[in-house]
Amino acid sequence: MLAALLLAGAASQPRKAEAAPTFAKGADISWVAGMEAQGNKWKDKNGVQRDILDILKNDYQINSARIRVWVNPSGSYTNGYLNKERAAALAKRAKAAGMSVMLTLHYSDSWADPGQQTKPAAWAGYTFQQLMDAVWNWTREVMTTMQANGVTPDWVQIGNETNNGMLWNDGKASLSMQNYAWLVNTGNNAVKSISSGTKTIVHLANGYDNAVFVWNIGGLIANGATFDMIGMSLYPSASDWSSKVTQTISNANDMIARYGKPIMVTEIGMDYNQPAAAKSFVADIKTKIRNLSGGKGAGVFYWEPEATPGYNGGYNKGAWQADMKPTVALEGFLN
Repeated sequence: MLAALLLAGAASQPRKAEAAPTFAKGADISWVAGMEAQGNKWKDKNGVQRDILDILKNDYQINSARIRVWVNPSGSYTNGYLNKERAAALAKRAKAAGMSVMLTLHYSDSWADPGQQTKPAAWAGYTFQQLMDAVWNWTREVMTTMQANGVTPDWVQIGNETNNGMLWNDGKASLSMQNYAWLVNTGNNAVKSISSGTKTIVHLANGYDNAVFVWNIGGLIANGATFDMIGMSLYPSASDWSSKVTQTISNANDMIARYGKPIMVTEIGMDYNQPAAAKSFVADIKTKIRNLSGGKGAGVFYWEPEATPGYNGGYNKGAWQADMKPTVALEGFLN
């Protein structure tokens, strides 16, 4: 941490991010690059083949793109691929399409989520100090790679679905909330050293689970962690989405009351074969997040809507059909 703070002081004057939308209506588009490399081409609802980002922005008012970054990923189009260079190329394309950009830093070589927060292989033997230094250096490398491509992200997640911390076992929250907090601080400080205006996010799954959020976010803050926003995931079913939204909004308002931080729902999704329910769900959570107390609702992102049925061995919560035409799900973002 000391090394990170000293480096922060020695860093060149950080740039400011460009103005983010008042309310982000977003899509995680991370699979787009790999899907295109596999030959996929999307159509709009009229069956006209168009660029997927053009369809998202101009047909569904999607104004923001979320892109994940892994440390040393495999070449797999589905479970790897997005190193910092490829992520920057996709971010550049999103910006050219008129979208704001959120980065999700997984601090892993592959998926990081509540069930796995595996250190990058290159970092496996590091001491905790070396781990913090690696987080600092890699975060800055990602940010400078983005800026070299003309992109200053509006938001950066420090980790992904870190319900029990990150970079296990050193940063496992149930083992050491302090270590987890220091890693979040290191990532936050690294982002700010490059772009002082970029907002940092701590993101947890199961946005309806207030107890987990109080334990995790409260624990971070009690241990001195600094970050700007609270991120949530929510993947309900067609039968329980209304109650799950109610619980998530209650949790969001509790987070605002306790900690005063804006709320961003950075992942939502529902089965593609329940498109009418998905549209209603998107419209409802969008409206209710936008109307959170104190104007603290910052946005909602659909996770990988461009995915087709069964993509990557069985993912079925995208918003495109096998004929490459969209379902009605994303119409919930309109207005």
